[in-house]
Parts: sequence; C-alpha cells; structure tokens
Amino acid sequence: MAYQSRGLTFDQFNLGDTFVSQARTITETDVVSFAGLSGDFNPLHTDEEFGKTTPFGTRIAHGMLVAAIATGMANWTGVFEGTTIALMEQVIQYKGAVKFGDTMHLELKVIEKKETSKTDRGVAVFETRVCNQEGKAVIEGKWTLMMKRQ
Repeated sequence: MAYQSRGLTFDQFNLGDTFVSQARTITETDVVSFAGLSGDFNPLHTDEEFGKTTPFGTRIAHGMLVAAIATGMANWTGVFEGTTIALMEQVIQYKGAVKFGDTMHLELKVIEKKETSKTDRGVAVFETRVCNQEGKAVIEGKWTLMMKRQ
C-alpha cells in the first residue's frame, strides 16, 4: 500500500488559518542532549551555579533548541505531513528565556500565499509564535514553506 499524505496542500491553506500544536515541557535532559549534539556547552545552559548569577536566576534552554523543537511541534499538527517540499526560510526572534520545566506550544498562522512558475507547488508563509505556559511568546518569527498542490 502506498503512503497517503495527511497534510494539507498549498490549495487547502487559507489566509488567517491558525494551527496550534500540543504542548511539551522542556527538560534538563533536552538541554544536556542538545549541548552534546551542538557542542554548545555555554554555562548559561549547563552550569546551575553560573545560572544563578544571571538575570534569569537559573540555567535556560538554548534558543536554537526551542526553535528546533518548534519544527517538531509543527509536524505534530499534521498539516505538513507528506505535503511539504521544502522549508525555504525561517526568521527567528527570541522574545524570552525558556527555563527547565517550562511548557511550550507552537502557534502557526497563514499570512501569505504565493503562486510559483511550477503548477505542482506553491509557497505559503506562516507567522509563528512559540509560547510558554503563561501564553507569553518566547519566540516569534516567520516560516516560508514550499508546499505541494492538489
């Protein structure tokens, strides 16, 4: 049996459509694993005693870790499964720190659609917000994706 895409195509997105992911709590294990993978062992992320001396009062998660987790959260929504051709651009603005134990979710809103010269694809632009358990944005940005057409 052939794979059946369950994601939305370019044609199925409408300006203003909003998608919200399930939430996920950021753990110490997430941060330690990301430090090992990226090689970023900045004490801001890995040294609790150093973290206590910062304005945050504790260690915080890597911003790129939270941005990477957001891409997974986008896939949890199901709207991109099997219909994304390429992630063309990500604009990331960090708005706040993520502490261990904070619970994040992703909000995506369709803000632009562009036709392409190829009839089997189109470009959709999404406003993105990664919010914590208080609903405050810790990352805001814009993702541009090339999507399959029907």
